[in-house]
Amino acid sequence: MRAVWIERHGGPEVLELRDVPPPEPGPGELLVDVAAIGVNYRDVYERTIPGYAGPLPRIVGVEGAGRARSGERVAWAQAPGSYAEQVVVASEKAVPIPDGVSDEQAAAVLLQGITAQYLCSSTYPVAEGDRVVVHAAAGGVGHLLTQLVRLRGGRVLATTSTEEKAELARAAGAEEVVGYDEFRERARGLEVDVVYDGVGAATFAASLEALRPRGTMVLYGAASGQPAPFAPADLAARSLYLTRPALHDYTATRDELLERARAMFDASLDVRIGARYPLEEARRAHEDLEARRTTGKLLLTPTIST
Repeated sequence: MRAVWIERHGGPEVLELRDVPPPEPGPGELLVDVAAIGVNYRDVYERTIPGYAGPLPRIVGVEGAGRARSGERVAWAQAPGSYAEQVVVASEKAVPIPDGVSDEQAAAVLLQGITAQYLCSSTYPVAEGDRVVVHAAAGGVGHLLTQLVRLRGGRVLATTSTEEKAELARAAGAEEVVGYDEFRERARGLEVDVVYDGVGAATFAASLEALRPRGTMVLYGAASGQPAPFAPADLAARSLYLTRPALHDYTATRDELLERARAMFDASLDVRIGARYPLEEARRAHEDLEARRTTGKLLLTPTIST
């Protein structure tokens, strides 16, 4: 089978398409023919950060959708080696795809959708009238998160980098959309209840400034790099809360995984697939993602070898 492989950490050029032996499932595992692969920023971390996802060499990626050899359509968000035509998925991590949901839709919504779902329902449960900042609101998580916050009655101030992306954020329900420079200029006077920040270094300091006393800063990613170290005492001036949630802790049991996935599938959200790339163009997908040339979800679309 074909798979996207890395032997060293580095830029997109380290991604190599190779012919490799197909994986063999063990007890409690499914062998799945992959129909669609989710491209996520965590894949960039896997490619660039030593030790992030385990030893090298390895096949990249953790998310996708396809058909198990049993005939069932399933999606997953935590199966290492997903940039491939076939993948082994732990049965407890495989989510049945409901009728009426395509493989592409399932692959597009699972990891980022569950992330958006737990951010606004569990990490900081948004309530009616809450003032909420969503950074990168035209991206994969941000676009879904904006919609979910609005469904819960929150009022969204979104940040984006272009007017095209701003229009997407408004269509998702944002009351106001600003650029990153304007957000930094206005941050101190905003006094919002919660900031959801997947950008990191470029927005972190201003995000803290934007919070009301006892407000909550939710840092769930670092697309621009990790924030600079700071003293916990810096939170004391306004008794702020800071948390860094991760998917595995919010899907710790199968029941919780299925409950969150079901909530996403049932929400009837606008799932935007920003671009599709054949498996051999994984490098270009990563280049476009890192350059912020994309909106919504990026997918790789393998063709099963026969």
